[in-house]
Amino acid sequence: MASSELVSSINRQTREGFALLFEQEWPKWLAGILITVLALLIFLWDSPWGIANGYRNWGDWMLYFTGINTEKPFAPWLHPMSLSNFGLFAGAFASALMSRQFSIRRAPRLEYAKGLAGGILMGVGAAFAKGCNVGGFFTATGMLSFGGIAMMTGLIAGAWIGLKYLLWEMENIPSKPMAQGKPKRAGGMDLTKIQPLIGMMVLIGTIVAFYVYSSIDKTVIGGLLFLGFLIGLVMHRSRFCFVRAFRCPFMTGEAGMVKVVAISLILYGASSAVIKWAWVKEPMMGVYHPFFIGSLVGGVIFGIGMILAGGCASSTLWRIGEGHLKLVLALFGFSFANAFTVKLLTAYDIMSKLGSGIFMPDVLTWQLTIPVFILFFLAWAVIAGWNEENEKFVIF
Repeated sequence: MASSELVSSINRQTREGFALLFEQEWPKWLAGILITVLALLIFLWDSPWGIANGYRNWGDWMLYFTGINTEKPFAPWLHPMSLSNFGLFAGAFASALMSRQFSIRRAPRLEYAKGLAGGILMGVGAAFAKGCNVGGFFTATGMLSFGGIAMMTGLIAGAWIGLKYLLWEMENIPSKPMAQGKPKRAGGMDLTKIQPLIGMMVLIGTIVAFYVYSSIDKTVIGGLLFLGFLIGLVMHRSRFCFVRAFRCPFMTGEAGMVKVVAISLILYGASSAVIKWAWVKEPMMGVYHPFFIGSLVGGVIFGIGMILAGGCASSTLWRIGEGHLKLVLALFGFSFANAFTVKLLTAYDIMSKLGSGIFMPDVLTWQLTIPVFILFFLAWAVIAGWNEENEKFVIF
């Protein structure tokens, strides 16, 4: 009798735990903290977290197969950021399956065109800024690089320009609602019932892959795959999207995501300051973004692109993980454009004219950097909250 009650209790708690993890949406503030923790773990494990270099690795393969590049690129399964990106996608894919939210999500033709165009613009912008919204803004800022602040300024301007275009489009071009796919039945089987099982297999497969990499002396990149997986899981469960921090203040006035990103960056910057000031990691690590022209111009171009695509570098991956076809085109556009633009900037020696990495403590000193950094992002959150109440910057 006691044993049957114990089994019943375990089953009930397992169901409740699964529902808490994979059926209920996670709070955004919790996701912001978890993403900061995971980004710091990636920093300590290997190097600062980024995404654009992984996209460029895929774009280099496109250039290689089309004959534009003659040199064979690095294998994607051995490229650190490429593998981390695979992990992010796999984490979101597993989360979508385990929450029964995966489905093929189609879009009107114009949306596909905007996805491709947005991806191309993001790729170009990331080339100028030497990083995307993650590596060029979030991580660059967290690593105390002035380039991150410059890209943030560009992203705000780009989001405003992109939204002005969308407003014009709404007024002048008829649109159709986005088509939502549903899991189909196969041989009389409801696919939603087996999605959690497939998702669990993806999770187990990722863990096994980590141990396989470890067994061939590739523990570091295997760890990046797993940490990327956790980021994808967190982002999908919370529907965390950096784009909202730049789009919503102009579109609806909503300040929630601004506050989440601001808190996340305060924790990220303060933590990396401890790590760098104590020389656990070399202080200039992650400080290479071209301040200020490259980061600013790249941010503007990237900001326009992410509004058109409906996703940034990170959300493109996790949204593909839940089945968005529009973002597949954004990924291809981003990868190809980033690799091609970097090739052009390098060939004509343009990048050296766009600026160089500047470390905040080198300008402000360590004693001033931390309080100024914290006050800056608190001010961003306060201004966004004021705008939410007064809608002074809302253009829709």
